[in-house]
Amino acid sequence: MGNINPDPFTTRPEIEGTFGVVTSTHWIATAVGMSILEKGGNAFDAAVATAFTLQVVEPHLNGPGGDVPIIVHDVKRGRTEVICGQGPAPTGATIAHYRSEGLDMVPGTGLLAACVPGTFESWMLLLRDYGTMRLRDVIETAIAYAANGYPLVERASATIATVEQLFRTHWTTSAAIYLPNNEVPVPGTLFTNTKLAETYARILKEAESAGADRIAQIERARKSWSQGFVAEAIDAFCRTQDVMDVSGSPHRGVLRADDMARWQPTIEAPLTYDYGRYTVCKGGVWSQGPVMLQQLALLKGFNLDGLDPTGPEFIHLQIECAKLAYADREKFYGDPNFTEIPIKTLLSDAYNDERRKLISDNASLDFVPGTVEGFGAVVKLRRQEGQREAVGAMGAGEPTVGRFGEVRGDTVHFDIIDKDGNMVSATPSGGWLQSSPVIPELGFSLGSRAQMFWLEEGHPAALAPGKRPRTTLSPTMALRDGEPYLAWGSPGGDQQDQWTTQFFLRHVHAKMNLQEAIDAPAWHSEHFPISFWPRTARPGVLVVENRVPKTTVEALAKRGHIVETGPDWSEGRLTAASKVGRRRRAAANPRGMQGYAAGR
Repeated sequence: MGNINPDPFTTRPEIEGTFGVVTSTHWIATAVGMSILEKGGNAFDAAVATAFTLQVVEPHLNGPGGDVPIIVHDVKRGRTEVICGQGPAPTGATIAHYRSEGLDMVPGTGLLAACVPGTFESWMLLLRDYGTMRLRDVIETAIAYAANGYPLVERASATIATVEQLFRTHWTTSAAIYLPNNEVPVPGTLFTNTKLAETYARILKEAESAGADRIAQIERARKSWSQGFVAEAIDAFCRTQDVMDVSGSPHRGVLRADDMARWQPTIEAPLTYDYGRYTVCKGGVWSQGPVMLQQLALLKGFNLDGLDPTGPEFIHLQIECAKLAYADREKFYGDPNFTEIPIKTLLSDAYNDERRKLISDNASLDFVPGTVEGFGAVVKLRRQEGQREAVGAMGAGEPTVGRFGEVRGDTVHFDIIDKDGNMVSATPSGGWLQSSPVIPELGFSLGSRAQMFWLEEGHPAALAPGKRPRTTLSPTMALRDGEPYLAWGSPGGDQQDQWTTQFFLRHVHAKMNLQEAIDAPAWHSEHFPISFWPRTARPGVLVVENRVPKTTVEALAKRGHIVETGPDWSEGRLTAASKVGRRRRAAANPRGMQGYAAGR
C-alpha cells in the first residue's frame, strides 16, 4: 500500500520480491524456512521446517509438548482453512479430580496443566496433505541445531535465571539441560539439547524404516509420536512423578498414552468478518481469535480514516471496543463440540450496534459482557494484588519474563508466502521450558494450556475430558477484494488480538506499509481477566509504549484510562506477509531483537 505519513519511520525495510517471503520471531527460523523455499519446497514445507527450528532456538517460548493453530491458504484447493492443533484435556482431567486435589483453578505450571500435545501431529498433517517434501528435508536442520548448538538469546537466558531455583530444588530434570555446568547459560552461549536431538533423530529413523514412500514415512513418524516411544515416556512420567507446580504443592499428571493415541488435529473453515474491502479469517471459538472479529464489528461504526494512529481518539476507540469483545470472550467462548456458542450473534451487526452504544468519550472501568438469552456464564473477577513477581518465579503464565521476574504473555509466530501464492500463518506455543519439568528420555516439557479451563460446572470453558481449552493462540489471514492478501500475527497471550487488530487498523486506515504498521507505537489493555494463572484483572489499566506521545497519554488519562507507560519497544512481536499479484512482501518486529523477515 502507499504511504501517506508525512514522516514515516521504520527500523528496517519492508521486504519485497516475487519468489517468496518468510518472516518469523527468530532469525534462524526465518533463514531455515527460506532455505526450504530455495530448495523447491512450498510454503507448507517451509512452515514445518520453520516450526521445528523454533522449538529448538526459542525453548522458552514453545516446544514439542505444546499446541498450534495454523491458518493456510492452499492455491490448489482454492480455499482458506484452519488446522486446529490444540490438543484436548486428557480423559482423567475432570473437575472432580482437580477439586479432590484441593484446587480451585488449574495450576499454571506442572503436570496437571498438560493437554494432549498438538504440535507434532499438526505439522505432520500439514506436511502430508499440503506439503511436498520428506520428513528428513524439513526436520534435519532443527536436529542439527539441537545437537550442535545455536546462540542462546538474551530472553531465554533471563527465563532460565528466573526459574533457576525451581529447577535446582524441584525440577532437576530441567536443571540437567538448562543449567549446563550447573549455572545459568549466558546470552550468546552455543546451547545444545542433545536429548531432544536424539528424540527427533529416532523418530526420523523409525519413519524411514517404513520405506521410500513419503506418505508412509510421515505416517510412521506419527505412530512413533502418538503410539510409540514418545507417548510411552510421557505416560510413565505423568503416572510416576510428583511434580511441584505454581499451587505450591506437588501433583501427578493425568495425561496418558491412550489420550495421545486417540487424538488427531482437525481441519475446519475459518470464522470470518467482512471489514470494508477485507475479509478477515480467524480460528473458531476454541481460540480467542473471534475477539478480533468482534472488535472490527464494533469499530466499523466509527470513522477511523485520517485519525492519528498514535492519537487519543484512535487508541481510545480500539481499547473500548476491545474491552467489550474480551468481556464476551470470557462469558461465551469455549469448545463448540461441547457447548453451543452463539458466535453468529456475537459477530452480527445488530448485536454490535447495541454493544457500541456503551462506548462513550470516557474510559469504561466496568466489566460488561453482553447478553444472549440462554447462553454464557457468570464471570467472577479476581483483581490483581501484587501477585506478578511470585507467579513469575514459579514460571506460570504464558512466557516472556519481564521486569522484576514478571511473566508476560509471549510465544512464537511466523508467516510464509511462496511463489505460487500458498500462504501460512501459525502461532506455535506451549511446552516451554518453564511450563513443567523436562521428561528426561525425551528432552522436552509438556504444555500447560489446561490452565485456560475453569473448574466451574456450566461455564462454556469448564474443564471436561476430551475438551479443547480456549487457547489465546490466534494467527490471522485476510482476503482483499476476495483475493488472499495478508497473513499476520504476534506472540503475547491475551494481547495477541489487541496488537494484531492495531496493526490491521494502521495498515488499512493510516495506509502504513507492513513494516511501518509493526514499528508504530503500540499498547494493550489489562482490563479483563487474563487467561493464565492466577486469572486476575486490572480494570481500566492501559499500558502504552513510552513512544506514544505525551499529549496522547495525558488526553487518555483525562478520559479516565489508568495509563501505565512501558519501555519504548515493549509491545508485541508481530510479523506479517502479503501478496498482490506476483509481489510478495514481509516485515518483522524489531522488539526483542530476534524477529526477521527474508525474501527475494
